[in-house]
Amino acid sequence: MRRAALMIVAALALLALASPAPAATPQTSITDVEDEVMCPICGTLLELAESPQAQRERVLVKRLIAEGRTKAEIKDILVAQYGRAVLALPGNSGFDLSAYLVPAIAFVLAAVGLALGVRRWRRAANPPGHGGSAAAGGPQGEDAERLEADLARYDL
Repeated sequence: MRRAALMIVAALALLALASPAPAATPQTSITDVEDEVMCPICGTLLELAESPQAQRERVLVKRLIAEGRTKAEIKDILVAQYGRAVLALPGNSGFDLSAYLVPAIAFVLAAVGLALGVRRWRRAANPPGHGGSAAAGGPQGEDAERLEADLARYDL
């Protein structure tokens, strides 16, 4: 019994030693931050901006990365220094939420309007009670006689 317990403990110890160490938090890079923040002067993404202010902001981000700050911490520092306009994406609450909702609602309303318009157009093209057979057979009655007379005038 002791021997089995020792073998189980030894096997667990070997598994613990063989398993990889927990992954360290990934290091933030400048490219991770540049595509999510804006240059406060020119209003473009930091990765595209070339103004002197953008260069200073890049230097600040690189310094914060060297200090070991996470992306969220870096964004918080930039917001504290430059304001919420420095973030490329709007917030998830308040008025900023409308940046997500208005286009989605407009798309849904346009799709519903288009579907209703197509439905109305198809009804007007094929009114109920006509079944489409009269249109397929040509004009009837007085219209057919007038058409025959007009066509007879043009026979060569």
